[in-house]
Amino acid sequence: MATTAEYTGGGKWEELVGAALLGTERRQGDPAALLDAAALQTVRRRAGLRPAAAGPRPQPAPADPRPEPPEPARRRLAQLLAGRTGAGSGGGRRGAAPDLTELLPQWLAAAGRHGYRAPAALLPALLDAARARTDLRPQALALAGPRGVWLARLNPDWRFALRGGSGGGELPGPEDRAGVEQLWQEGLFAERVALLGSVRAHEPAAAVRLLSSTWGTERAEDRLMFLDSLRLGLSAEDEPFLEAALGDRSRNVRATAAELLSALPGSALAGRMAERATACVGPEGVVPPTACDAGMQHDGVVKRPPAGRGERAWWLGQLVEAAPLSCWQDRFGGLDPQRIVELPVTDGESWREELHAAWCRAAMRQRDAQWSRALLGAASAPPATAPGTASLAERAKLLSVLPDGERAEWVAQFVRAHGLSEAFQLLGVCDVPWAGTLGRAVVDALDAAREAGSYPWSFSGVMGLAERCLDPAEADRLDALTADAGAADYPGEGAAGAAAYWAEAFQRLAATLRLRAAMRAELAPAAPLP
Repeated sequence: MATTAEYTGGGKWEELVGAALLGTERRQGDPAALLDAAALQTVRRRAGLRPAAAGPRPQPAPADPRPEPPEPARRRLAQLLAGRTGAGSGGGRRGAAPDLTELLPQWLAAAGRHGYRAPAALLPALLDAARARTDLRPQALALAGPRGVWLARLNPDWRFALRGGSGGGELPGPEDRAGVEQLWQEGLFAERVALLGSVRAHEPAAAVRLLSSTWGTERAEDRLMFLDSLRLGLSAEDEPFLEAALGDRSRNVRATAAELLSALPGSALAGRMAERATACVGPEGVVPPTACDAGMQHDGVVKRPPAGRGERAWWLGQLVEAAPLSCWQDRFGGLDPQRIVELPVTDGESWREELHAAWCRAAMRQRDAQWSRALLGAASAPPATAPGTASLAERAKLLSVLPDGERAEWVAQFVRAHGLSEAFQLLGVCDVPWAGTLGRAVVDALDAAREAGSYPWSFSGVMGLAERCLDPAEADRLDALTADAGAADYPGEGAAGAAAYWAEAFQRLAATLRLRAAMRAELAPAAPLP
């Protein structure tokens, strides 16, 4: 049987490879001796290698003038990056420990608001986290800044960072006209989208001029994306460009241009739509259009309805949602939106639903708070009796038009009247943190669900939102509820089990709120010395 000395005596690596491929049984060798010889020959081969020519050193990382977070906040970020386990959040998760997975995006958002940059030592872990979770990427890349992009060029695992925004390069300033023009003419699509947004935020009219200079040569899908960027800072100055886009060869581009024009109540298109809509709807009833003529189609009305929709109802809805809401007060003899919405529709319930749904879309498009209030109705009323829509998704959109405080008060009333089962989408549009009346309403509703014998995972979505959005000041109240849940005398084994789950869920929620408060304090800039 071959020994280590015999394997290595010839000094040929190829013989070792052959023995490994054929097997030591066929070569009558000792497997351990083969491995020893391979280890020895590996050292010999490496020792005999000639050093390769050194590659060029990478350019130094660009400077980032933003400050790093304070030391406690840096330690917290390291903890959050190390603890991103991917565990689910909310009432379905067991244990009383906070979910670091959900706290990481909150830390990133808060650090971004303070204007910090990512600590250099944590950039690799931050890029790894953004690679694993696409929802983290915008905030993570903003925090990583130019140094994160520089580092991503050295590791193919982080190449996603090179696709974000301007592709990793610095955008020219909006005032740098030569640089803007060159990048607009020669840049990649992502770079041009980012550039157009930057110019639009600085000078809206300049963005329209830039877009006009190449509009005729752009692809249809690119024209659509560029047109969408005009939503920011939309004004009457954009009307000539948008009016011309109504004749675009792409149906999607025409539809988007019409939508933007209808959001300008003083535009010519809005006037044409008002004339058509008020001819169909008035105090005397609803008479939907009998045809979709060329003028309607030019102004963005889609002729063919989706499956299950009648043509006339489909055309009526498009006319009403594109008409300026101000036209209805004159049409209904000076009545305010509340009174108009309450009017009966004598031509049938189906036309009433169609009309009110179109008014809802118009209120959202035109950001009209008065019409949104009228269409939402009272929060205490059953959802199915809402004046405008019983759809919670649509009601959430209407709520988004209202001021933050009014929105929170309306949702708090809804929660008190109907509980949390239907409140998830409505809570999602409320300003964070949920403070005052809204926070109290949510905690009270959770406690009511506990007393009713429900399980916390029945409200997992709301519990997850509460961990992210509830005001940390509610932590003390949750401590009391935790004690109540643990000490209460529940009849029946199942009810006692539910109580234990609630105590655990309340404990976790309180711990999460306190951790959020600590994060906020750690990120606060240090006060200057006197």
